[in-house]
Amino acid sequence: MLYVACEGESTEPDYLRYLNEQFGDGDDGRRPFRIQPVYRKNGMTPAKVVEAVREAAAEDEAWALFDRDSHHEIPQAVKAAAEYGIEFAFSHPSFDLWLLLHFQTLTGAQSGSSKIVVEKLRQATDAFKDYDKRGDKSVKGARRDALKGREGRAVANARSLVASCAAGRCRPDHARTEPVERDAEPRSSQEWAARSGHAQECPILRRDPSTDVWRLLVALGIHEDES
Repeated sequence: MLYVACEGESTEPDYLRYLNEQFGDGDDGRRPFRIQPVYRKNGMTPAKVVEAVREAAAEDEAWALFDRDSHHEIPQAVKAAAEYGIEFAFSHPSFDLWLLLHFQTLTGAQSGSSKIVVEKLRQATDAFKDYDKRGDKSVKGARRDALKGREGRAVANARSLVASCAAGRCRPDHARTEPVERDAEPRSSQEWAARSGHAQECPILRRDPSTDVWRLLVALGIHEDES
């Protein structure tokens, strides 16, 4: 059992339920798992995401998913995650990038805007052609079917974004996914954020575009670690 708190109230919880249904039984040599999504109506800020999963998970494995968007408290959220041993998956500009990477990669800074990401996602497959129209950002039915079997491609594309980071010293093979005890000594924000494979001196807000969701899939055994 692991707890994963989400900034959004629709897309991320839907995706986590998909992971449970598709991979949670532990077939094909994978260990079984159960994700308990933690979310709130109308969403949460990054700092609230970390706080919510800390309260829900107690000493169990905990992850926080949050986006760049236009938030100003991301450094505070990272600091809290480091202090309490909460893994996080940061997406710049948004979680929508992770969905897009199942179909193609993306280059060029997005500066916190998901407009181009969403446009490309709509064009990538008919299942997502109405994504984020009339507020529909769900990941159900045909949209889930479109993602199936593309996890390896999404992981590879996400790792390639780490390798091409403008900071110059970021390497996906430096990423860490092994469990860390929640009551271990607190780490610095830079050290904890570097578990994504980005260099410690690479400011998190400059990791544009990027998404760390691939680390969650590796940690769950859905995709093998390539480091």
